[in-house]
This record gives sequence, C-alpha cells and structure tokens, in this order.
Amino acid sequence: MRLLIAEDDPRLCSLLRRGLTEYGYVVDAAARGDDALHLLGIYDYAVAVLDWRMPGLDGVEVIKAARNRKIAVPVLVLTARDGLADRVDALDAGADHYLVKPFQFPELLARLRALQRRQVAVAPVLELGAVRLDPSTRRVTSGGAEVRLAPIELSLLELLMRRHPATTSRGLIAQHLWPEEWAGTSQNNIEVHVSRLRSKLSGSRLRLTSVRGTGYRLEDEC
Repeated sequence: MRLLIAEDDPRLCSLLRRGLTEYGYVVDAAARGDDALHLLGIYDYAVAVLDWRMPGLDGVEVIKAARNRKIAVPVLVLTARDGLADRVDALDAGADHYLVKPFQFPELLARLRALQRRQVAVAPVLELGAVRLDPSTRRVTSGGAEVRLAPIELSLLELLMRRHPATTSRGLIAQHLWPEEWAGTSQNNIEVHVSRLRSKLSGSRLRLTSVRGTGYRLEDEC
C-alpha cells in the first residue's frame, strides 16, 4: 500500500517514514502542504497522513483543496490541537480521522488499518502497451510475464506511466524519488536509474525516451 506523509518536522517525518516502510508500506513524504496537494493529484494513495501546521498550505487547507478536486483519498490528520472545535473543523473539511500528538506508533498503525478497511475504491491498474502496473500489489508485468523492478525503478515507472504521454522533468523525477533531498540530486543519479529501468523494459513495446534539455517520457512503439 502507498501512503503519503505530510509533516514539516524532519525528525518525526523520518521516524514515520522508516517505521511505516518496515511494516510494508510504500511511503512518499512532503514537508509543505502545497507539495502534498501536488502529490495527491498525481498518485492514488491508500491513505494520506497530514500534519495540521505546515508551510505553504496547512493540513485543513490541503484537505479542502483535495476534496474540491474530487480526490477521495482517506485522510488522517496529525496535530497537537485537541480542542473540540479543532476536531470539528478537521472533520468538516473532509478528514476521516484525527490523531493528537504525541501518539504511540501502534495506534497510528491501527488507525491506518481502519481507514484502509473503509476504503472501497480500488486503485486503477495502469496499462501502457504491453506493460501493466498494479499500484495495490506493486507488481509489473509485460505481456503477462513479471518484470522485477527495484522499488525506486517501480516508483519511476509509475510516475512516467501516470504522466504519459507528457514529458516528465528531471526536477519532478528527483522530487518524487528523493523527496527529502531532491534539490541536491545530480542529473547523473537520475540517469543511472532511468538507464536501469530502460534496460528492464527492453523486452516490452515501451521505449523510455530522453527529451533533450527537458526530461523523459514513455512511448509505445506499436
């Protein structure tokens, strides 16, 4: 399952990301509310965990904007604000659950499981040419045969498939693959992972093309 964690406290964000990854979740992280809203528009998350106070947009503003855009992801709000009015504001904005800081990690896991049980919609399978990517199982096939990808290669492929036929910039790729340190990511580092993914797609009809001075895109050779 893929989760979004939006938390501007670097230490807490790192702890949550590491802990949830150990429990088998695929985790994207954002430190700003506007970045979180951007990611919500790209990916189908099982749950979004949003801090109330963030730069850019606060958690409640992110929820309102997401609901206005018909993004139906279940949302868990994290906050130190535990007043009744605060809870009402978050729930009225479209939050599904509310967890007050400080909290115990097992309680967070339990609330995430509860939200997943409520979710009835299944993330749509992505298909392009002979390649099929199931976001819920993180499985990729080409012509029915499994393509074994490293997690970072799978995340890159998902981003490119979702944005097809548009070109995806190197900046967006860096922000997606290395959300905590994307600004310092070198072009060579991106190219290494692009090359590895390109090699593993060589038996499919998909071609991973470099667009000079811009980024990369997928093309169906058929």
